[in-house]
Amino acid sequence: GIQTGNARSHFGSSCVASPVVAAARFFSRGIMPKREAPKGKKLEPVTRDETVHIRKMIHKVSFKKRAPKVVKRLRRKVQLQMGTKDVRFDTKLNKAIWACGIRHPPNRLRIRMSRKRNEDEDAKEKMYTLVQHVPVESFKGLKHEKVEEE
Repeated sequence: GIQTGNARSHFGSSCVASPVVAAARFFSRGIMPKREAPKGKKLEPVTRDETVHIRKMIHKVSFKKRAPKVVKRLRRKVQLQMGTKDVRFDTKLNKAIWACGIRHPPNRLRIRMSRKRNEDEDAKEKMYTLVQHVPVESFKGLKHEKVEEE
């Protein structure tokens, strides 16, 4: 067709990779930069319930690496979400992940993430996150929710 005015041709300047396009390519490859909690905000103790879709985490992961990969990726997800490097898994959560062996972790898990103050005075981190398993009958209609502590 005939082009008029400011219309760009297919091979025009739009093919030059801009920094935004380069960043988009960088993130699309699954390479995530390490993020930390914002420096300006002070972390407060808080508890959240969330359903984690594990099946997405282990898509195309070989059988013998599935359960360990779930533990690693879940730990990373909680670190980013709660802003603490120190993440501790409850033994019941670990048993729930490994219940059907290394090959078949559950498709979904309901977890409770509790950010708490570190009682140990010589600890590097002031806060840590405790992750616990919340058994549920069905995952239908469950939302992410903030839990009020008693």
